[in-house]
Parts: sequence; C-alpha cells; structure tokens
Amino acid sequence: MSLPDVSIQPFAGPSVCLFCASSDGADPAYLQSARDFGAATAAAGWRLVYGGGGVGLMGASARAAHEAGGRVLGIMPAFLRSRERLFDDVETIVVTSMHERKQLMYDQSDAFVVAPGGIGTLEEIVELLSWKRLDLHHKPVVFLNINGFWNGFFELMRHSVAEGMTPASFLQAWTVADTVEDAMAQLAASDDTPQVRHDLR
Repeated sequence: MSLPDVSIQPFAGPSVCLFCASSDGADPAYLQSARDFGAATAAAGWRLVYGGGGVGLMGASARAAHEAGGRVLGIMPAFLRSRERLFDDVETIVVTSMHERKQLMYDQSDAFVVAPGGIGTLEEIVELLSWKRLDLHHKPVVFLNINGFWNGFFELMRHSVAEGMTPASFLQAWTVADTVEDAMAQLAASDDTPQVRHDLR
C-alpha cells in the first residue's frame, strides 16, 4: 500500500488507538466511557490515536483527552470531513482513503482499544484481528465491553472455533475489559503478555 506523505509530530511515549462509534445517538453510558477513556489516556501519558472526528464516542474521547492535557492524533479520510466533523483542536492528518486511515492508525499505535461502535468499528477491528490471525502483528487488542456490548461478537467467534473455521488459540488474540480502569490496567501490563501464534495451518 502506498501511504500519503504526511508529517506527524514526534511522540516519545506509548500510543493507543481507539476504535469506536461516530454516532451522537449512542447510549449516554457509552459516551461517558469514551470521555473517561480519553481522560485516562492523558493521565497515563498515552497518546490517543483515533479516527479524527468530532462526533459520537470519537469526539467525546478526543475532547476529554485534549482537555486533560493529553496528546491526540486524529486520522481522517477527506471524504468524511463533513460527515464526521473534523476535530481541529488536535493534530489531525487527512488522508485519501479508509485503507490509508487504518494503515496509519496501525502504524502509529502500540495497542488498540475497541469501544462500542457500529459497522465501521466492526470493519476496523475485524481487519485488525485478521492481521493478528495471520501473525502479521502481536499488538495488544482490548475490547472495552461496556454493558456487555461486544458479547454477541465474542459468541460469533466462539461459534467459528466450534465449527472448525478458526483455531481455538485465536480466542486469546484479544482481552476484555468491563471498565475503563480495567482497560487501562491491561494496557499498562501489555508488555508482560506472552505472544501467541495464531496461524496454525
């Protein structure tokens, strides 16, 4: 993939990418968890990498991180600038496609957190987990499972294992946190997590 020629401000600390909804109609509990996560990343010295929008859980998290004095990097495809309302108060890179967005988000991040979201969030995390299934990366993936939002996805993955489509080891490709505090604790401990090879063909 040919990535755009972009200039990103250097950052010496760890970076976490947040995948989450851009919907303003989300449950207030999800929006609050996004705000709490953004503030927690700033407090812990992590840079928040996200999709660049100022709406929904994306905007809530980025604003909270920024207001708490944290570093934030948004990555936004040009065609979504009006729909997801670019959040100009933080460093934002505008790219030409969804593929470039995801590749830069991956390249700029040391770990990933998946908060509640819709089809866009699901598409992002499925690609990331597919790369992990193929042993293309070993970066931590933490599902922020507020109110059991992702339980249906976990059940689908267990069904895929039961039907022989996916190796059982793949169920170790992510961890689950029910609270923001738990997610941050898992990120802090991620360097001690053993790597598991998932492509057993």
